[in-house]
Amino acid sequence: MDLIIVESPTKARTLSRFLKGKYAVEATMGHIRDLPKASLGVDVEHDFAPSYVIPRDKKKQVSELLSKMKKADHIILASDPDREGEAIAWHVASILEESKPKKSTKKKKEEAVSPYTRITFHEITESAISHALAHPGKIDMKLVSAQQARRVLDRLVGYKLSPILWQKLSKRWLSAGRVQSVTVRLIVEREREIKKFEKTPYFTIAGTFINGESITAQLISKDGIRYEQSLALTLFDGKYTTTKTSIATEADAKNIIGDLQSPFTVSAVDKKESKRTPGPAYTTSTLQQDAGRKLYFSAKKTMQLAQKLYEEGMITYHRTDSVNLSEKFIGEARAFITSVYGAQYVPAEVRVYQTKSKVAQEAHEAIRPTDVGVSDELLKNNPEFNHDHVRLYELIWKRAVATQMKEALFDSTTIVITSDNGYVFQAQGSVITFDGFLAIMGHDAHETVLPAVTVGTTVKLKEAIPEPHETQAPPRYSEASLIKALEEKDIGRPSTYAPIISTIIDRQYVAKVEKKFVPTELGDQVTDFLITYFSNIMSLPFTAAMEDSLDEIATGQKEWAPVIRAFYEPFAEAVKNTIETAEKVKAPVEELDEKCPECGSQLVVRTGRYGKFIACSNFPTCKYTRQKLETIDMKCPKCGGDIVVKKTHRGKTFYGCSNYPTCTFAAWKKEDIK
Repeated sequence: MDLIIVESPTKARTLSRFLKGKYAVEATMGHIRDLPKASLGVDVEHDFAPSYVIPRDKKKQVSELLSKMKKADHIILASDPDREGEAIAWHVASILEESKPKKSTKKKKEEAVSPYTRITFHEITESAISHALAHPGKIDMKLVSAQQARRVLDRLVGYKLSPILWQKLSKRWLSAGRVQSVTVRLIVEREREIKKFEKTPYFTIAGTFINGESITAQLISKDGIRYEQSLALTLFDGKYTTTKTSIATEADAKNIIGDLQSPFTVSAVDKKESKRTPGPAYTTSTLQQDAGRKLYFSAKKTMQLAQKLYEEGMITYHRTDSVNLSEKFIGEARAFITSVYGAQYVPAEVRVYQTKSKVAQEAHEAIRPTDVGVSDELLKNNPEFNHDHVRLYELIWKRAVATQMKEALFDSTTIVITSDNGYVFQAQGSVITFDGFLAIMGHDAHETVLPAVTVGTTVKLKEAIPEPHETQAPPRYSEASLIKALEEKDIGRPSTYAPIISTIIDRQYVAKVEKKFVPTELGDQVTDFLITYFSNIMSLPFTAAMEDSLDEIATGQKEWAPVIRAFYEPFAEAVKNTIETAEKVKAPVEELDEKCPECGSQLVVRTGRYGKFIACSNFPTCKYTRQKLETIDMKCPKCGGDIVVKKTHRGKTFYGCSNYPTCTFAAWKKEDIK
């Protein structure tokens, strides 16, 4: 019997269900070879040849797989259709080849037929699997080389840089990474921009006019000079633009209000139809962003849920840069929309989206349901899925089906009211006239209905109110906005975003405060050290250029070893110079007004692998430590105890009572502590 090799037992089970005993299916349980943990594993003197080993926890699994592969009539490698999947297939094939006894040259020529073939499919459905089995191919060594280059590159950086951080910052658990360190820098630089930002007060003026019905309008100009001003800031990670008005004080606003002169006349009424078009079906990045914004899922959780949906055959492959949709799905979606919503919701022509990614393969699709007829309601009755699986599937289903619906139409109206002495107010309203794709997606559009008026109508000013505002600093990154920034700046790839974010939280470089990233003191120190001594690695253009090179390896435009060599030679020189010249970083020590209960020395606050703690300054002679509770100036609404800052095991910050476990009060946000 032929043997199919996949990565996960869930995927194996789903394939077995469709194949009905015609093939044996086994899982590798992920990667079965990797670089060794205890050594570099890369021969820098000989084209960076990697030394792969079978991890200890995989040896039994590999032994069992080898036994089954040797008994099979033919081996079919069916790992995922991306660089990681291609590498897994190559490692399986390599282990199989290495396990064969050496044969004579004559026999090698006779056995020209390969014992294995490679198949790929982007959805786990009966038709997709049948098509893949009928059209087998070979392992794509370009994709294998790209994955291998990334693995070697990240090993070189991590293995060479991390020990320097241990030595110079006196913390043995620190790590550095080519992409993770740049990600931390984004957060650090954003926080510094926020701290140095000086808020500026300004005012707007809202006027309420009466003409049978009331019209609320904003003052926008005087004698053709607009009050609104644009403020542009140049940040480390790009431009940030906000607006204010030239009305700086409340006194200025009141002077303007006192200067308004009747009559007030409707000087313009502009009515037009506007359209809103559905966005493309999800890519990996846009799914992570939307799941974060709408469902409050972390990138890691989103990918775990999507993995399960894919392996159970509910959605297409969830690691993709493409926004393409198959003709089959488009036809099914248009038929579904016609039957459920009516023909008036289906555009005359198929809507096609342009993929922006330079390396997205045309054969790949966006993330979509494998069967448009399977709604989230049907998933609720499936014991394989929990509430979060259903919510993510609903998000994917709606977005994919909506791509083939008509635009939503709005009637937009703008009314301009002018005072006798040249002050201009503007009111804007919008009403949905045809919901189009919003019939599926839903909408939170606030409809503003303006009364019917004609040009030349005189209206009465009922009141004008000065409204205070402040210019806003650039916002802290949320997971969604950080992923968007990483994608826009070509830092990493969508499949790496979730592990990057998990790593920088686990290493205590950043913390999550009310769902936003804040750098820790340690994150600041590590970032400044790396910028000083490894400015290239911490540069956004350099990191993006390296990603482009990895993509060019994947498309066969470059060989991987020369790319690594061009990076490694100056990097190795920088490592050598840093070891020789860099001084140890002395972290500021916070002393407490308290003595050690064991030896009488001063107690200080230190940072460890799991955050800040209180320790004896006489360490290591005295090893006294205790947990540090960070209090805020708020009391527990249940028992009156101090509210302290705590963290979940995933690094998320929340607020709890210091009297826990006697009092179990907890809140995610300060405003929830009432």
